[in-house]
Amino acid sequence: MLSTHLRGRLLVGGARDDGRVSDEQEQIRGLIERWARAVHDGDLATVVADHADDIVMFDVPPPEDGVRGMEEYRSVWPGFFEWQANGAVFEITRLDVTAGSDVAFAAALLRCGTAQELAATPERRLRLSIGLRKEGGRWVVAHEHHSFTDRS
Repeated sequence: MLSTHLRGRLLVGGARDDGRVSDEQEQIRGLIERWARAVHDGDLATVVADHADDIVMFDVPPPEDGVRGMEEYRSVWPGFFEWQANGAVFEITRLDVTAGSDVAFAAALLRCGTAQELAATPERRLRLSIGLRKEGGRWVVAHEHHSFTDRS
């Protein structure tokens, strides 16, 4: 979902000593970019594809104690897709990834809002934190946290 002009500025944390990004980090970056495109496109199968069955998600809307498990995770997306289909943007602007051999985390900022919302507060970003683990040799998202700053 990163536009070409942003990709060159994309920040990826945890680079090796020689400044290069590891294969693990590239795999995770690809996973998150596919997920963001799928969210934007309303493609539920791809949104859930790389998530653990025991996913825990803390999101902007309720429930306060989070969404737990694949069934609950799957159930929250249709409402967001409806809102998104009315012309909202969901676009990664910054992505930092730190990866070990079997656990990793990522932090991202996304432009997320309608044209009117983004015009009113162009600097506002959705904050995304993701915890990943390797299962059967592939990365899966075990934890997601979405938040906006409090504007009250």
